[in-house]
Amino acid sequence: MIFYFSATGNSKYLASRIAKETKDRLISITDCIKNNEYAFKLKEGENLGIVSPIYYWGLPSIVDDFLEYFQLVVSHRPYTFFAATYGTVTGQADTFVKRHLKRLGLELSASYCVRMPDTWTPIFDLNDPVKVSKVNQKAEIQIDKIIKQIKNTESGNFLSFRMPMPAVKLCRYIYEKVRETKHLSVEDSCIGCGLCAQNCPVDAIEIQSGRPVWVKDKCSICLACLHRCPQFSIQYGKFTKKHGQYLHPCMKE
Repeated sequence: MIFYFSATGNSKYLASRIAKETKDRLISITDCIKNNEYAFKLKEGENLGIVSPIYYWGLPSIVDDFLEYFQLVVSHRPYTFFAATYGTVTGQADTFVKRHLKRLGLELSASYCVRMPDTWTPIFDLNDPVKVSKVNQKAEIQIDKIIKQIKNTESGNFLSFRMPMPAVKLCRYIYEKVRETKHLSVEDSCIGCGLCAQNCPVDAIEIQSGRPVWVKDKCSICLACLHRCPQFSIQYGKFTKKHGQYLHPCMKE
């Protein structure tokens, strides 16, 4: 059983690749939260996997919220892994996963990571398709290796570019400020299609009078609204307009 969160397709692609090879069930964390589903039962011999992007050196708020209420019935000691997609550093995301699993009496067997295009476009530029493609090509090699490790039930921490916890705590404090929806805006090019509201994992957007309105003070700041807008009308701050949009090429549904 693999639980995943993905806004632009990177983590969904990773989770899908793993699930295809391991024959594990694939479950969307977004769907779980929207359907108020938090209790699950693990089949005999089944793995438990959590796949997520790294946000501000930790977990996206939606993943933290899900794991806070996550309940699992198990009849065996499962192989439990965390697999992260990241652009720069992995911080201490696995530490947060461990804390949630400890509440369930479970231990994290292994932590893995895959470097993929960083979709935080207030900082990172995704306008060069050749550069983006090269990152995804290198990711395939990393994913192939991870799949072999999971199938062999390897144990260990395989995360790259971890950061000390004091620095992570500061970064998490900044994340709480960054995810305030007041930073998001919509341009006049908006056609009122409603895709932003449909793709918001935390239902922070409503279409009012043909335009998106953020009805919550905070969201996960996954930027699904920005990256999936057909008119590129949604922006975060001053710099996203010149940094482009991104969806994983295999996950453009």
